Amino acid sequence: MKIKVTDKSYEEVMALPREAHKKPLKPSLFFRTLLKLLSAADLKATNFHCRSIGMERLGADEPCLILMNHSSFIDLKIASTILYPRPFNIVCTSDGFVGKEWLMRHLGCIPTQKFVSDLGLVRDMLYAVKELRSSVLMYPEASYSFDGTATPLPESIGKCVKMLGVPLVMIRTYGAFARDPLYNGLQLRMVNVSADMEYLLSPQEIAGASTAEINALLAERFSFDNFRDQQEQQIRITEPFRADGLNRVLYKCPHCYKEGTMTGKGTTLRCGSCGKTYLLTETGFLQAQEGETEFSHIPAWYRWERNCVRQELLDGSYRLDIPVRICMLVDSKSIYRVGEGRLIHTREGFHLSGCEGKLDYRQKPSSSYSLYSDYFWYELGDMICIGNSKVLYYCFPTGQQDVVAKTRLAAEELYKLAKTDRLPV
Repeated sequence: MKIKVTDKSYEEVMALPREAHKKPLKPSLFFRTLLKLLSAADLKATNFHCRSIGMERLGADEPCLILMNHSSFIDLKIASTILYPRPFNIVCTSDGFVGKEWLMRHLGCIPTQKFVSDLGLVRDMLYAVKELRSSVLMYPEASYSFDGTATPLPESIGKCVKMLGVPLVMIRTYGAFARDPLYNGLQLRMVNVSADMEYLLSPQEIAGASTAEINALLAERFSFDNFRDQQEQQIRITEPFRADGLNRVLYKCPHCYKEGTMTGKGTTLRCGSCGKTYLLTETGFLQAQEGETEFSHIPAWYRWERNCVRQELLDGSYRLDIPVRICMLVDSKSIYRVGEGRLIHTREGFHLSGCEGKLDYRQKPSSSYSLYSDYFWYELGDMICIGNSKVLYYCFPTGQQDVVAKTRLAAEELYKLAKTDRLPV
């Protein structure tokens, strides 16, 4: 999938009029049916099936909040099929509206900005369930998982559940990550996909639970490990490209500790500094071709990288300082490419400068609990996004090192440290 990109100067983009807020639309039966029909081929190819748990408690015309884990693009196809013909609005990132606003609104999409405070989103969700009598589908993780485990949930999710006051339903997918992991460059694997759709809480149960209790329940339900599932169920991924791009996630060598020298290609991951090579087996394990296997489990390697980043933050050695191409989002007409710049990330937060000195943006560590970052974003490249409710800056590193995963880890750990007063903010 691609996105419309227009070249403009920074001044021209900042001068563009901002779009007025629009209330959500209830998707018609035509568009609901269209989504289901367009999803049929992919679901058939994955032998998709769904298990329903307690869904008899939900009335046929009763709006609900549906929370779904976010693994790959097939997620929406799954929801469109198993929820049919129930009308539902979809909370999605605002860049998804670029160049196709009319269609997205008629599909029932509600735009929001990832990891940016958006009070208007709650009002739109309330309008959908109360006035439109439509359910709301939301991916609370907001971003795809890098390593196949759950990404952080917002602290506000429990409060949102209580404010809506409608039944809470969860959709949990199996196999969606293994079929199309984000790091693998949109190369689909032959993997079966399934889902559980479960009625979690009634309005009465929500009213009687505290926000903390709801958050704890959701944290438990959104705890998973896709690689562990693959290993335990002996799911074989035989594609010869299964390790392509794995260096985007496993960017640091556990043998020589060098960063940005890993290369995932074919079925192996190799360090260009020390030469150590790991095979990604058909069942999802890593095996060193010579010597010790430091981490046989990809999420364990990723957790080690997180701990390394946290230590760098604590001792003050962490610093990202890279050249980037800069795009901006200020409306739904286009992504605007505005020029070159430099992105710096330290314990003080983000600092983006560029566009011949006209752009100078800073973002504090406490502004967001995670970071909108992506691989091969709309086929433009690996991306780091920062910004606020008025403008988003999409930064595309122009160097050769893999920095996206480390930057997300640093932003998440920095937020935790800032919240507990472990670091100055």
